[in-house]
Amino acid sequence: MFGFFNNLFKRQPKADFKALLQHGAQLIDVRTQQEYEHGHMHGSVNIPLQQLASSLKHVKKDKPIITYCSSGTRSGVATKMLKAKGYTEVYNGGGWKSLEQKIK
Repeated sequence: MFGFFNNLFKRQPKADFKALLQHGAQLIDVRTQQEYEHGHMHGSVNIPLQQLASSLKHVKKDKPIITYCSSGTRSGVATKMLKAKGYTEVYNGGGWKSLEQKIK
C-alpha cells in the first residue's frame, strides 16, 4: 500500500535545467495559446497539453525535453505522456516563472 503512494508522489531527480538548455534541450510550454501569448520563456515552443499527443512529430526524441506550464501540474501530465510514448529524457520544469529563476 505504501509503495503505491511512494510511486504516486515520487519526485524526479533534481535536474540542472540550465545545463540541459545549454546542451540543446527542447523547451515545451504546454499552456494554452492565450497563456503563452501573455508571456513565455525565450526559445520555447507552445504545444498545449490538449494537442500534445497529436503534435509529437514536432518533438524530437534525440534531445532532452523540458516541459513547463503555470504551476507544474499540466507539465507533469505532459512529462508522463511523453515518457509513455517512448521519449526517454523528459523533465517537468514546473511553473514557467520558477523555471526562469532556475536557469538564470
